[in-house]
Amino acid sequence: MTAPLTPPPPPHDDSPHQAWPAPPAGAPAGDDRHEQDGPGMKTELREAAVVTVAVALGGVLLGLLWWWLAPHVPLVGDQSGKSWVVYLKDSEGEQAAGADGTFTLLGLGFGLVSAVAVFLWRRRGGVPLVVALGLGGLLGSLLAWRLGIWLGPESDVIAHAKAVGKGVTFPAPLKLGAKGALLAWPLGAALVHLGLTALFGPRDPEEPYPQG
Repeated sequence: MTAPLTPPPPPHDDSPHQAWPAPPAGAPAGDDRHEQDGPGMKTELREAAVVTVAVALGGVLLGLLWWWLAPHVPLVGDQSGKSWVVYLKDSEGEQAAGADGTFTLLGLGFGLVSAVAVFLWRRRGGVPLVVALGLGGLLGSLLAWRLGIWLGPESDVIAHAKAVGKGVTFPAPLKLGAKGALLAWPLGAALVHLGLTALFGPRDPEEPYPQG
C-alpha cells in the first residue's frame, strides 16, 4: 500500500503577526491621506478668515465714497410761533433714490474688485473662499452704511434747522431707504468669483479610459 502523492495543504495562519505584502512605492496610505486632508482644510479656513477681514475693512472706503458721491436731499426750516417745521425744498426731487442707487452701484463695483482680487490670489477657489467673500461683503456693506450716516449731516433735523436759521437750505441726513442695497456687494462678489473659477480656474486631470 503506497502513500498518497498529494502534499498536505499548508497550515492556515490567522495570527495577528502574519506578514502582509507592503504597498507599492508611491501609493498613499490611508493615514497619510487623512493627515494631508486635515492641514489642507485648516489652510482653507485660515485663508477664508483673512479674506473675510480684508473684504470687510473695505467697507471703510465704500462708506467714504458713498458719503462723498451720494446726492443730498435739500431741506428748509420754518418757524411757526415757537415751533419749527422742516420740509423738503424740492418735493419732486429724486435725491433720496439717488443715494440708494449710489450705494448699490458702489457695492457692485466693490464686489467685482474683491472677487477678482481673491481669484488672482487663490485661483483654485473653494467653498470657504466664496463664503468668506459673501460674509466679508455683507459686513463691509454694514460698516459702510453706518459710517456714511455718521459722517453725513446731523440726524436731528430740527436742531439743524435752528442752527442754520429760518428759510436756509440744509442737507438732510444720509439714509439708505432700500436695505436690499446692502446685498449688492456680497452677491456680486460671490457670483463673479464663481464665474471666474468656472471659466479660468484649474481643471482636475481626466482619468485615462481603460484599454479594451
